[in-house]
Amino acid sequence: MKAMVFRAVGQPLDLEERPDPVPQSGQIRIRIEACAVCRTDLHVVDGDLPFPKLPIIPGHQIVGIVDAVGPDTTDHRVGDRVGVPWLGHVCGHCHYCASGQENLCDFPLFTGYTRDGGFATHTIADADFAFPMSNFDDPVAAAPLLCAGLIGWRSLRLAGEGARIGLFGFGAAAHIITQVCNWQGREVYAFTRPGDEAAQKFALSVGARWSGGTDAAPPDPLDAAIIFAPVGALVPTALKTVRKGGRVVCGGIYMSDIPTFPYYLLWEERDIRSVANLTRQDGKEFLAIAPKAGVRTTTTVYPLERANEALADLKAGRFSGAAVLVP
Repeated sequence: MKAMVFRAVGQPLDLEERPDPVPQSGQIRIRIEACAVCRTDLHVVDGDLPFPKLPIIPGHQIVGIVDAVGPDTTDHRVGDRVGVPWLGHVCGHCHYCASGQENLCDFPLFTGYTRDGGFATHTIADADFAFPMSNFDDPVAAAPLLCAGLIGWRSLRLAGEGARIGLFGFGAAAHIITQVCNWQGREVYAFTRPGDEAAQKFALSVGARWSGGTDAAPPDPLDAAIIFAPVGALVPTALKTVRKGGRVVCGGIYMSDIPTFPYYLLWEERDIRSVANLTRQDGKEFLAIAPKAGVRTTTTVYPLERANEALADLKAGRFSGAAVLVP
């Protein structure tokens, strides 16, 4: 197999050849067709997330074909198309697993962070953390659903049932969730970097009712806001846009420090929530909803060997939607 390997902060990923991995009991081996590039991958290679397993193969939005199964593995068969998300394993017995909050497991494994991921031609996954993807014919289009879509969906659920939803940071997750909101009959208000007209036009093209910079006020008070950009200063900005009793959801795994802000922004029963990982139930729900909602992902394709370029382009905001690596 070939893989792009992360060894140290500040160094580019290295292309390596390795023996094909062998699935153990309860595992499957996947021949990767596509792996979308996530901002979390950037946080891993930039050192924002501590204690990755090094060396590590990044990538956790994987679509591929099962080409080997381990002993006692019955969930999938050779030839099945599956998707692999960020959460790759839980202990199954801690308080959180026992109470239906497996996304908060005390002893998890994360794909592309604490176990090898999808910037490769093959990967190993727990069979019960691989989602059936037989209804998705295009692996490139489907790959961003495995994190941008799933975390966007969990963020939207935590945002509540409000009709007006603000999205701060209009990248892969926001362009997917905007389409889901349209299908649900909600209105989306998209916030981008001030002056980023390309991102604002992109937001309108996928169904946002309004788009503007984070320095602009929306035309109506919002019921909730979701922050996808990893910018802590957007928390008080988002609080200013939501009505009394509204909610701000922080949808990323990493965010810069939140500045102090006056209490009146939080007063009147506004609240702030964070999102951590996902559950398998989130995945089942969203992968059933995405086709019904007619979600179409916007993607820029890179060969596996150009993973460093894809990461750099993501960091610089050089494309709309999601980058996808193809072996």
